[in-house]
Amino acid sequence: MPASTERYPSLSHWGAFTAVVENNRLVACEPFRYDPAPSSILESMPGMVHSDLRIARPAVRKSWLRDRQRADGADRGAEPFVEVDWDTALKLVADELARVRAAHGDTSIFGGSYGWSSAGRLHHARTLTHRYLYAGGGCVDQAGNYSWGAAQFLLPYIIGTYAPVTGRVTDWNSVAAHTKLLIAFGGLPLRNTQITSGGAGEHSAPRWIERARQAGLEFVVVSPTRADVPDGVPARWIPIRPNTDTAMMLALVHTLLVENRHDADFVHTHCTGFDRFADYVLGKSDGTAKSAAWAQQVCGVPAEDIRALARQAAASRSLLTCAWSLQRAHRGEQPYWASIALAAALGQIGLPGGGFAFGHGSMNGVGNPRPGVASPEMSAGKNPAARSIPVARTADMLLHPGARYEFNGSTGAYPDIKLIYWAGGNPFHHHQDLNRMARAWSVPETIVVHDSWWTPTARRADIVLPATTTLERNDIGGSSRDRYVLAMHKALAPYAQSRNDFDIYRELSALAGHEAEFTEGRDEGQWLRHIYERLAKNWRGAGMQAPEFEEFWRAGYLELPEPDREYVLFDTFRQDPEAHPLQTPSGKIEIYSERIAAFGYDDCPAHPMWLEPAEWLGAKAAERFPLHLMTPQPADKLHSQLDAGKTSAELKLKGRQRVYISPSDAARRGIADGDLVKIYNDRGACLAAATIDPKTMEGVAALPTGAWFDPDSSTLERHGNPNVLTLDVGTSRLTQGPSPQSALVEICKWDGPAPAVHAFDVPAIEPGGAHQPATHG
Repeated sequence: MPASTERYPSLSHWGAFTAVVENNRLVACEPFRYDPAPSSILESMPGMVHSDLRIARPAVRKSWLRDRQRADGADRGAEPFVEVDWDTALKLVADELARVRAAHGDTSIFGGSYGWSSAGRLHHARTLTHRYLYAGGGCVDQAGNYSWGAAQFLLPYIIGTYAPVTGRVTDWNSVAAHTKLLIAFGGLPLRNTQITSGGAGEHSAPRWIERARQAGLEFVVVSPTRADVPDGVPARWIPIRPNTDTAMMLALVHTLLVENRHDADFVHTHCTGFDRFADYVLGKSDGTAKSAAWAQQVCGVPAEDIRALARQAAASRSLLTCAWSLQRAHRGEQPYWASIALAAALGQIGLPGGGFAFGHGSMNGVGNPRPGVASPEMSAGKNPAARSIPVARTADMLLHPGARYEFNGSTGAYPDIKLIYWAGGNPFHHHQDLNRMARAWSVPETIVVHDSWWTPTARRADIVLPATTTLERNDIGGSSRDRYVLAMHKALAPYAQSRNDFDIYRELSALAGHEAEFTEGRDEGQWLRHIYERLAKNWRGAGMQAPEFEEFWRAGYLELPEPDREYVLFDTFRQDPEAHPLQTPSGKIEIYSERIAAFGYDDCPAHPMWLEPAEWLGAKAAERFPLHLMTPQPADKLHSQLDAGKTSAELKLKGRQRVYISPSDAARRGIADGDLVKIYNDRGACLAAATIDPKTMEGVAALPTGAWFDPDSSTLERHGNPNVLTLDVGTSRLTQGPSPQSALVEICKWDGPAPAVHAFDVPAIEPGGAHQPATHG
């Protein structure tokens, strides 16, 4: 029989596409016709949707099915599963939630779902998980995120908002027209611009960078690796020791001050506390001038190069931008705060093409010209338990219930978690020090996971509910950084017995007696119409057109017009700081923050400072572990999503993640290109495939994230997951952000037999019926 071909519009975090389906099989993903630079990650989707790794039926860990909460959590990930029918699985979940709530209270439940589950806003697993748990009484939530957690809680004290770190910065129209010098601390790696939370109709970063280059803009990239320089862009690369950008920024300010090139009027009229900061930079307050010569000893950048860059920035319309990775390091607040202080000293904040920005090269859509109107969204509602922990402190919470911690000016105590409910995201990717995380994961009595594949998280659950993929349900998506809203048509029948998260939670809500609160009386189709109509009302109120829902659904997309004027961050504040103050206590940019000073944090003082990270190349620990491990985002997948897919597999070497090291570091260790190597420190060890890379500076190793966690019985990780090596401490007591970019390691050639990688093996599964669930009163 000839194949019947059908096409359905859809959306992913790595781009909009048309799903090409033949006889209920996805055979291709054709990029959205208006996308100028589609991502090759789309090529992984057909194989993943039909992968043997798909979860076919509800499954329960064997000993948990027998012993319930008395089962040993240390056996998670090692035991077989028993398949059960949906009625049994849902009753197990509902009964266990009810038991835990009754015995231990709502704050014994961790609604820990985190991540990028779906570009669709209705079937967004994190939103639905919280909506369900909130309707039942609440849970412990997570505050902040792993992407820019330090910046989220720091920036409101300094500039009154964290909106700039979400991508709302001076737009590319203004940059291309006015900027003459763009200094990118952390680089502009285009691999990261494949991704947008909520999906991308257009991958705009390559086009804008090229347009700016043609307009004569000069790019300077400050990074430990030349791989962070965009391909085809004649950018000047300044190699810098990891985690030392703050020292270089302070030295740039020092040069401006001693050569009288700073904008004294701007820092007087638009900033508060600059004088105290200047005293520190000049060495008046501590006896050490933060000069270019001083910085050279810290960051390895020649003093004359620092002075020359300061002079050039002062003489040009300059934009400073910091990658998100800079604040994902121990003391990660300091480079962001220092970059604002440097931009203030240059005096160009609020001018077209000038000032500061965050996230160029970290996410697609940063600075993308877009009207300031809403994107599709669905609310999780309000958490009745009103309890959360900093997102990166999950292992601390599980290992040390009752322990006190400081965060954002307050002191809290970790709750005693008995049950984790997780849907969407992979904590065995996002979290640091995964051997410690694995120990923490064994503590709760019960773990429930929704997933589409047998991921590292799913195979470490007690109850696993199979969820549909985005192509097996209808949805609507779109990003606040993108000009397109996309319809996501159901293209495939659900795989095996998988169900969408909305229906799973609706049935669980019915069992618990709060279905009406969870659904608000709407099914999938009614929710899609509701989400769209709220969006359309917002757009029409802003003077823009939006068709009726049926027309949008048929067309498959809705396009916002390009804005009719450039967006310049803080332009009205610059023009009149009295009439348009910032939302800070002073109404100005707080180079010195009295509020932060009042907290008394020695790890995050009242103005930007050079604070040594716990691990960097200047630390004593570097004598034992002389390589600084950088853990960049992967080019072939989104975090750990699609790691088993075609694009990811093609970039690996010997089935493992590649680690990039300099020729001199490789030669010193007797490592040849392609060798299997062991990367290790006191926290753990992993295997990877060596790639000798002249773009990586000496003393640095770069191991991209995303390999599915695959430890053997001795905890040797066999697949190349760098988070067995990274540091699980907060950036500071102020923000408690994650610190994965502060990790020292050593590398040696692996001379033994190459262990098999089992990350993509399906766990042992027994048919249901042989092991009936026990009954506990």
